[in-house]
Amino acid sequence: MAAPWRDVVRDAAAVRDAAAVAVDAALLAGVLMRTGEQPLSSDVVNYAPFTLLPSAVPRALFEQAYAVQQDFNLLVDAISQNKEFLEQTLASTIKVDDFTARLFRIYMQVLEEGLAQTVFLGINRSDYMFDCGLDGTAALKQIEINTIAASFGGLTSRTADVHGLVLKVLGKTKEASRLLPNNPSKGLALGIAKAWELYGSQSAVVMFLVEEIQRNIFDQRCVENELWNRSIRVIRRRFRDVFEKGSLDGSRRLYIDGQEVAVVYYREGYVPQTYDQQNWEARLLLERSRAVKCPDIATQLAGTKKVQQELSRPGTLEKLLPGRPEAVARVRATFAGLYSLDEGEEGDRIAATAIADPERFVLKPQREGGGNNLYGEELRQVLEKIKDSPERTSYILMDKIKPQPALNYLLRAHSPLQVSECISELGIFGVYVRQGQEMVLNEAAGHLLRTKAIQHADGGVAAGVAVLDTPYLV
Repeated sequence: MAAPWRDVVRDAAAVRDAAAVAVDAALLAGVLMRTGEQPLSSDVVNYAPFTLLPSAVPRALFEQAYAVQQDFNLLVDAISQNKEFLEQTLASTIKVDDFTARLFRIYMQVLEEGLAQTVFLGINRSDYMFDCGLDGTAALKQIEINTIAASFGGLTSRTADVHGLVLKVLGKTKEASRLLPNNPSKGLALGIAKAWELYGSQSAVVMFLVEEIQRNIFDQRCVENELWNRSIRVIRRRFRDVFEKGSLDGSRRLYIDGQEVAVVYYREGYVPQTYDQQNWEARLLLERSRAVKCPDIATQLAGTKKVQQELSRPGTLEKLLPGRPEAVARVRATFAGLYSLDEGEEGDRIAATAIADPERFVLKPQREGGGNNLYGEELRQVLEKIKDSPERTSYILMDKIKPQPALNYLLRAHSPLQVSECISELGIFGVYVRQGQEMVLNEAAGHLLRTKAIQHADGGVAAGVAVLDTPYLV
């Protein structure tokens, strides 16, 4: 892959000057996070970590990722409506993974009662890396699809301007003009606004369901402010607020503090640590309501790693997307090798293969939020321990993707300025709204590029490993 900034990276004085400009530009543009020391206060903030230079991304692969996003939106929506598929796919996982099992129990309870919800909103992010083949050509390979709390659509809406200024400061005005505009926060807000409108109550609010610790609040505010600009009222609440103050009326309309809630936008609820008994009860109350949940619990289950692995089996996509052979081909072209560790001959064989050659694979549990995957020696040790136990069915195996590293500077508050060998991950945001059986909106809503030093195997921006970036198409 082309390395467009080879001359710049070696010029220490130019890099120092550009980094000082970049940090101030990020603060001016609102590429911000609260600090680890004061995560609940905006009195002290700092810039979110980002690359000094935009990273090279092959134009053809970037366009491929955008072209397949509407197909992935349709696929996620189809899975969320297919009870039989979710039941069969997650049968082994829910025996050994308590978190997935509890989500699944709520899903079944809500189905048995009958869904009150008639409008469905999906905001997802499909993440890819560029796998470098032996002949040097790169291929787009999906890492995962995030169907709950897909973050950084707000901050990445502001990062391209920072990188454009940096390139100008470095004398690369022509290159700066080639950076693509990107505003996922507008696209995400468009989906939420459409769902709110179809819910049909002008006085109802959109509720952002947020974490107890809210370091990434400015990312959320970008989307929130887009809604306020459309005169849609937004409230921010935690699970505990729902438990203490939430209620349903006879038509299963959701009320919090006396306000009717049209849309619940989850920025929380994807890790087991979130949930105590009260929070599980709050989640059930939300799922039973008529409010549009983003995601509803079926869509959260559609994003599990086990579902991802099952989709790679021959014939599965054809069943879920009948009569759409082109969409099936586009989706399948992005799959890396995915393998089941279910009990039986197939699972035994793949477990043995991974133990013998752990560098070929990634071991993935059913978890979101970054920093959960296992590699190399750690992968081998865990598989050795659980190879004869049903516990192994709570994981899937995936071929390890091998991208081509490039040199860049990762700007982090209070960290030295030093060049790093880096790899990038491209995410495409997708938004869809369905009313009954009619797909009302289906769009790709923008992109997110995250970059990390090669010594870190796993983890995103919120996990403190990756940093925000901007694609420079080559």
